[in-house]
Amino acid sequence: MRNALIQADVVHPCDVLHPRFTSINRGRIFLTGGTGFFGKWMLHSFIVLRDACGSDLSLTVLSRDPRQFLDNHPEFAGQNGLTFIPGDVRAFDFREFPSFDVVLHGATAASAKLEKENPDEMYSVITEGTRHVLDFVRHCGASRLLFMSSGAVYGPQQPHHSFLSETDAGDPASSYGQGKKVAEQLCLDASAGRFDCVIARPFAFVGPYLPLDTHFAIGNFIGDCLADRPIVIRGDGTPLRSYLYAADLAEWLWTILLKGENGRAYNVGSDQAISILDLAYLVRECAGTNNPIQVLGTPDPKVLPPRYVPSIERARKELGLDVRCPLKDAITQTLDWHRAGGAQATCGRESR
Repeated sequence: MRNALIQADVVHPCDVLHPRFTSINRGRIFLTGGTGFFGKWMLHSFIVLRDACGSDLSLTVLSRDPRQFLDNHPEFAGQNGLTFIPGDVRAFDFREFPSFDVVLHGATAASAKLEKENPDEMYSVITEGTRHVLDFVRHCGASRLLFMSSGAVYGPQQPHHSFLSETDAGDPASSYGQGKKVAEQLCLDASAGRFDCVIARPFAFVGPYLPLDTHFAIGNFIGDCLADRPIVIRGDGTPLRSYLYAADLAEWLWTILLKGENGRAYNVGSDQAISILDLAYLVRECAGTNNPIQVLGTPDPKVLPPRYVPSIERARKELGLDVRCPLKDAITQTLDWHRAGGAQATCGRESR
């Protein structure tokens, strides 16, 4: 049942993408980072796209432990055109690999815990992993690379600045953001005159498979409602965020891969801002509960609230992309998936 919900969600994006896939019909695609939140949605959409195209498309996925992943997610086992291979993104042996047409590089460790406890490891996974993937791209003869970077490359957004644009220079403070910024430049330098490179800068998302017990406020709120707990906001509830549904995310990433301009970066996300407090009320409304919402901080009326909201005008104008699923529907569909047997909510939380 839960997989049927996801398959239904990706049908529309795949209908849109179908004509675009003619450029790589019978193509071989290689994906790193295919077992996380983004990756699972790329896998689901690939399965639907391959069936719709009636093509010989194939997707090879690098995973640290394919057996464990497929044991945990049997919905991806035995799918036509889908292959998993073991390896660390910093050291996988590609000498005997066949050629590939396009590469999607998304492997990273987007973990607040790792950022806090071992920032050097975070930086290494991103930068050294990217260097190794670039060696692989040259070896396998791929003509195109999509690097999944992050909105974290911009660093903190100025509160008076409504949207973060791709032209903003940015000054990332975290090892994660610094690593992604360096990796972007590595990709652009390595690709010059050799293969096309496009960059996606994802922001914040919601949908099935999003963890309910880490540093994602919307996931924590959904987990609280599913577990019939009070929603606890550890800050003052004023920061502004925006959220794109995961099915839209998959459409955006495939489109940027296939249609994005060589050497160009595209923000990926929603430009529809909502405060953390209003988000908590919206999640509670969608869940149909009336549990209390506790705000531990006190807003300072003299200070503008922090923001983390992208401009998506470049993707909208150049690639025809947009926010297709309203946030309320996205939250409801995520709740429905969990109630149909999705991942169990747990009680931990790191930050909001």
